[in-house]
This record gives sequence, structure tokens and C-alpha cells, in this order.
Amino acid sequence: MVNRKEFYFPSTDGKTNVHAVVWTPDGAPVGVYQIAHGVSEYALRYAPLAQFLCDKGLVVVANDHLGHGLSVAEGAARLWFAQKDGWWHVVDDMYALRCRMRAQYPDLPYVLMGHSMGSFLSRSYLIRHPGTVDAAILMGTGQQAPAVVALGRLAAKAIGTVHGFDRFSPTVERLAFGAYNKPFAPARTAFDWLSADSGNVDRYIADPLCGEHATVGLFCDMLGGIGCLCKRANLEKMDRNAPVLFISGEMDPVGDLGVGVRKAYQSFLDAGMKDVTLRLYPGLRHEILNEAEQAQVRADLWAWLSAHVGGLTP
Repeated sequence: MVNRKEFYFPSTDGKTNVHAVVWTPDGAPVGVYQIAHGVSEYALRYAPLAQFLCDKGLVVVANDHLGHGLSVAEGAARLWFAQKDGWWHVVDDMYALRCRMRAQYPDLPYVLMGHSMGSFLSRSYLIRHPGTVDAAILMGTGQQAPAVVALGRLAAKAIGTVHGFDRFSPTVERLAFGAYNKPFAPARTAFDWLSADSGNVDRYIADPLCGEHATVGLFCDMLGGIGCLCKRANLEKMDRNAPVLFISGEMDPVGDLGVGVRKAYQSFLDAGMKDVTLRLYPGLRHEILNEAEQAQVRADLWAWLSAHVGGLTP
């Protein structure tokens, strides 16, 4: 049996109460597993993974990032981080959650997993808070060319200056996501790139907390954060001894159909990381935890954890 508890804690933005959820196993836990979700989704979507990991003895915790799920301040726009330093507020909220959990479980190994936007946030976390997690899993990530990232941010800032950063812009969204469906033409929906499983795509579309339009400000913040990940000097700030798993679908457009994932993996090796693993699944798209092969993905996650993180045996 898994026990679920929802709670709130104050965001580092000084305005928002961050919604979080923790799943705990019945028996004595063997580790803590923190999840950072992607853009336009929320923490409770990871309940099936939490159930699986709790059955292995892990405590699983996740929060809704600023502007997502139930972490929205009164009067604030949805899918909006902050007026200033939004990306780093989200990263520091992840660290605040880690500190809360570490206070409860000080002696247990601690793992951070980020999916999609959460993977880029987690990579930023590894730079900003090195040595505070024992391992990291980067799922559905990628590696964009610095010039492309810089150009995209300039375009988003120009549009935001004219129309407002807390508003949706079809132009900015098209620049960010417009090419994702091209490998799957003719596409049935705007979100075919998420999954080869049409049922999963339909459930995503039907969920009122998924698929919302991100604000221009969120894109600016995200591109600024991703830009930091392009610099080797920043990557060299990470804890080189922390094992890292890159895991994605080989047909995931966020990872440029595997090319970007391999580049991100290589950037970690070039920065001196000592234990880096790459796992790509042929035929799978972005949401590998929700594809038909999800049971195999979960089993592979546990196999990697068991092999690379000490102390997880009950």
C-alpha cells in the first residue's frame, strides 16, 4: 500500500504557495526520489511511477512548478514563473523541497529525476546546488545550439516587451513547439509528438491541467536557463561523482530524435562527470513513462538505480 499526502510550502518568489505531494511506502524507506515535471503538466501525473517506486521502498516527492497545477498565486497568470529570475526561483523551489525531505530522511540516498522542462531544470539544479543529491535521472531532455537558444530568447523578449510577458503568444509557441509534430505527419492532434499511444495523447488533451498555453515570460525564462546549460564552465560546477542517467525515446523531438540527447550526454562527459549512462528507446516519443512500453522503462529505471546508487536494497 502507498500513502499519499499533499501539502504546500512557500516559494522562493515570496508570493506563491507551492503545491507538493509525497508518496510513502508502508515499510521502512530505503531512499528518496524527487521528481521535476515538464511544462504544462503537474506532479500528480507521476502517481503510477510513484506507486512502482514505493513498492521498491522509496519515498517519492514532487511539486507543481510555479504557474503549474495548484502552484499559482492569486491573480497570477498560469504557466508563468515570475517577473524576475523565474527559472531560478523554480530551481530553488526544488532545492527547498529537497531540504524539507532531507530533514525528514537525513540518512537516505537522494535521487532527482526531471522530465522534459524538468530535465533542464534538474540540469540547472545540478549546477546551482552541487552535492545535494546522490544521483540524477534526466528524461526527455535535449541539447540546443547556443545560437538558436539566444535567437529564440531575443525573439521572445521582443514580443513580450510589446504584448506582455504574462501573456500567450502564438508566434512564440510556434517557435518553441511548432516543429515537434513534423516527424509524425500527418498528425491526428497537436500533441502526437508526446506519445505513439493515442490514448495517452487523448488523456493529456482532456486533462484541464495539461496542454495549457505557456506565457511568453516562461519561454524567456526557460531559454535563459537552457542557455546556461550550453556553457562548459557551468557544467564543471556539478558534482563529478554523482551518477547521471540520460533516458529518452529515440523518436522524441525534444531530444532531436536522439541527436540532442547524445549531445547532452557528451557534454556531461566533457565536463568531467565520472558516471554517465545513456539509454534511448527505439520508436518511443516524449512521454516514455506513458508509452505502451512503460513497464519496461520503469524496470530499467530501477535496474539503473540499484546498480548506481548505494543503499537501495531493503
